[in-house]
Amino acid sequence: MSRHRFRFRLLALLAALIALAAGCGVNPVTGRSELQLVSEQEEIAMGRQNYIPGQQQSGGQYVVDPQLTAYVREVGQKLARVSDRNQLPYEFVVLNESVPNAWAMPGGKIAVNRGLLTELRSEAELAAVIGHEIVHAAGRHAARGVENNMLLQTGAAVVSIAAADRQYGSIVDAVAGIGAGLLGIKYGRDLELEADHYGMIYMQRAGYDPRAAVSLQETFVRLANGKEANWLEGLFASHPPSQERVDANREFAATLKGGVFTGEKEYQARIAPLLKTREAYKAYDEGDKALKKKDAEKALKLANAALKLEPREALFYGLRGDAAAMLGRPKEAEGDYDEAIKRNPDFYEFYLGRGLVRQKRGDTEAAVADFNKANSLLPTAGAHYALGRIRQARGEQNAAIEHFRAAATARDDTGKSAGVALARLDLPRNPSRYLATAVERSASGQLVVTVRNKAPVRVANVVVDAVHSHRGRESFRLGSLQPGEAARIPLPWTMADVKEGMRVASQVTAAQLAE
Repeated sequence: MSRHRFRFRLLALLAALIALAAGCGVNPVTGRSELQLVSEQEEIAMGRQNYIPGQQQSGGQYVVDPQLTAYVREVGQKLARVSDRNQLPYEFVVLNESVPNAWAMPGGKIAVNRGLLTELRSEAELAAVIGHEIVHAAGRHAARGVENNMLLQTGAAVVSIAAADRQYGSIVDAVAGIGAGLLGIKYGRDLELEADHYGMIYMQRAGYDPRAAVSLQETFVRLANGKEANWLEGLFASHPPSQERVDANREFAATLKGGVFTGEKEYQARIAPLLKTREAYKAYDEGDKALKKKDAEKALKLANAALKLEPREALFYGLRGDAAAMLGRPKEAEGDYDEAIKRNPDFYEFYLGRGLVRQKRGDTEAAVADFNKANSLLPTAGAHYALGRIRQARGEQNAAIEHFRAAATARDDTGKSAGVALARLDLPRNPSRYLATAVERSASGQLVVTVRNKAPVRVANVVVDAVHSHRGRESFRLGSLQPGEAARIPLPWTMADVKEGMRVASQVTAAQLAE
């Protein structure tokens, strides 16, 4: 079979597989026909799997005032009951984050930040926010994003294979692990307008004045034009406001009858305790910024100021523990982490901080327990790297490798350190994971093997095997390669030596760390 016929058959096969796997369904909110690759059960599973990690990345749940969360949940369930997918297992939480934001995951998993609640003026405006997020979930907006990603990745694999001229190289055909990227999804103009539109219908059905969605968007546009930094990094990043949305909401609200409740007094009474502590959270946010700049003294001072205003908040104790640890006061730090965990036992940062303090003072078993607990809430490079070092010190090399591999995916200093530790342990065992090869043809028709060092360490004594399916195996040895460096090895074969049905492949079979 010719190369071109193979490519077109492959394209046809992949298209057929997509058609078989896909269902042409009806969107439950809009009623429009659409391609559906993700089932409702898969939507629910995606949301359930990512909901807790998403909360952990956004400060964890706000637990100081459980009644506030109960109130948000009450409003949310009113809207969920009248939605077009009221069978979804909706959940609503308030997150302990000052950045004004709200988000929804597939399956009806919805979160509203503490910082957004302080900016709203009425229960109807809260309903506008939640109704908008419910439409994102009920209308399969995130699921459609995942489906588009699946199709794009499949298409990329087709293009990659169809365009490949290096027919003698080793082709790895894998479209595995579609990353959902569910937190902080940025929806396009059409989906934002759709969420506004049907969210207002849900508001009307639940008895709320849909005009609150107009005033809400007017406020958002004004803040966006003023380039409010806090808003730009929050709700505006994922739900950009526009005058177009204001105009569309105003026009549609004029057509909706019924729904007159706004609830200004009710809302202000419910959030009054939160408003009283705004200065405490401002102090905490400034302290957190100071800590990121390594100004531990300032962070400690601001943490103490926040605690004077609101002594029940776990985050403030956590900040004080972080500052004390940075100042070399492990006993104080551990005590503050204990207090933080007592007030909120379900936030990963407190366990990670306490684990690092315990590790430094030699209480390894307690540190391991803290790191494992932190990872159960939100797996992090910091916890995995610390566990890897502990396992390595105990001689548990395989366990250490797995922890280092997990940590090495982070794009920060911890991830880099983990990558080096991983390579030092694993590269001698599995050199082909870190040294990539490709069989290519030179301008003269000579076949060559390109070897590239993907490891973050220098390697030496690299052995490369090249295999011709009809002429046997040849081995070659290289000197040292720096991280990112590549070398080319001429092979004893030319293009003329590779007939149809023959294959030439290559692989690194041995390598050592260059000390």
